[in-house]
Amino acid sequence: MTAATPPIAARRDLSVTIAPGAAGGGLALFVPAHAAIEINGEHLGIDPATARPARVCDRYRYAPTWGSLVHECAHAAHTRWNRAACTEPEVMAAAVLLEESRIEAAQLRRRAEDRHWLRASTRALVFADTGGPEAILSAPPTRFAAAHQAALLLARVDAGVLDPAETTSAATAIETILGRALLRQLRTLWRIAHRLSDTNTHGMLELARRWFALVGPDPHATPVPGSPLGRAIAGTLGDIAKSVASEPVPADPDDVADRAAAARDAEDRDNDRAGAVAGKVFDPNAPRARWRATRAPRANERAAARVLARGLNTASARERAVTKTTSALPPGRVRMRAVVAREAQRAAGAVPTAQPFTRTTRSAVPVPPLRIGIACDVSGSMRRYVGEVASAAWIVAQAANLAVMPAATATVTFGSAVIPVTYPATAPARVTEFTASGSWEAIDTALDALDGALGLSKRENTRLLVIISDGRFEPEPRAAAQKRLDRLRASGCAVLWLATGLLPTPLDGATVHTLTDPAAAADTIARAATAAVRTA
Repeated sequence: MTAATPPIAARRDLSVTIAPGAAGGGLALFVPAHAAIEINGEHLGIDPATARPARVCDRYRYAPTWGSLVHECAHAAHTRWNRAACTEPEVMAAAVLLEESRIEAAQLRRRAEDRHWLRASTRALVFADTGGPEAILSAPPTRFAAAHQAALLLARVDAGVLDPAETTSAATAIETILGRALLRQLRTLWRIAHRLSDTNTHGMLELARRWFALVGPDPHATPVPGSPLGRAIAGTLGDIAKSVASEPVPADPDDVADRAAAARDAEDRDNDRAGAVAGKVFDPNAPRARWRATRAPRANERAAARVLARGLNTASARERAVTKTTSALPPGRVRMRAVVAREAQRAAGAVPTAQPFTRTTRSAVPVPPLRIGIACDVSGSMRRYVGEVASAAWIVAQAANLAVMPAATATVTFGSAVIPVTYPATAPARVTEFTASGSWEAIDTALDALDGALGLSKRENTRLLVIISDGRFEPEPRAAAQKRLDRLRASGCAVLWLATGLLPTPLDGATVHTLTDPAAAADTIARAATAAVRTA
């Protein structure tokens, strides 16, 4: 616990003692003269030998005790006003009461992540400041007792520790005793206290004197077992404890950092793997790259490429950003009010700061580069689609070359091996034809190749992955491909699945379109690419 205090208390000289009977038998105590915090270990609730307070998740097992430590650290950080300046016991008691919520408000302004632990300790702190559960249940319905509970509970709402809904029953009981006008005056005092600096001794004592003037001294009234005030306070504290118990445990910064580092390492490994696969698949010197037959593009294919290029250009056209600036000198439009203000400043002998000229500047909004990867299944069931898919691959690649916006495409087939059809950043002069007779689907390798070649997982691009398949894969490549598709979707890559066959089984997460007409493949891909550009 001592090792955890420097960031919480913003000081490195504190020492923590936790043992049964410490803090004078109370809950917790900060001793400024010795820079020491004492915590009563009787409230720990676990075997001390099992405590690992360096881990945030472990602190949840003894959250009230840890919250008490945070509360005392808040005293160590923010209780800096001079208590010796007051010689009136009643006024000092009021100042100490107001200080309870003031230091928690200051702590949350400095460290918002401590709210969970302060909430967890609220019940124990209120019990400690009131005399225990039995004393609360027997709290007499006096003005002094109601004001005391208001400072402990309702002031913590304004401090940001508790939620208003959690203290509704207590607030109703307190207002019944104090009256709305008096409660409003007391709330004004603690709200002012929340805004005081840590060293404002005069301000704290003045607020305490005003509090004492409104509330008066402790009447030492006889306890009233089962009083409405006591039941409301006890019920409110129980509700707060249940609410805190249902909250998620705050993340451990070390765990967050470890997970972030592991995610970065995994992303680096995935990028390295994809880059290596792309280097092999798209190697222009690989023998398999010369196995494919080619043909000249038809007139309708050339026309389709031009239409798609115009569609991409239209989708990428955006309204220009408008920026308005002011200046003391032309060019620009003159604002007469600013001219009058400038002349008035000059006549008064002040430095003129008014800027009478306004100018509107319009600049083009850059469009992220478009990357389209197409993966076509070449198993036997895809035989009737290969011609149109080869045509669609050429059309998309040619349109990317003709479009004004920066774009690149690549197409591969996957069966027992992954073979390129069109290459990245290359406008193929001829249409590459292929056949479909494979008995294995290396779709995971195909996705790696397209990712490594086009950067489909890089967020700075507008990306679209198109998979044309019936989805009938072996379990091993299917599971590997699902992981790669999930990774691409998590990075923002759009995934379009053109499903074929009678009972297609696409991977989870893809936008599925049933490809009933092979001739519609190019048009469907074009619409998906245009939609991806418009939503980038």
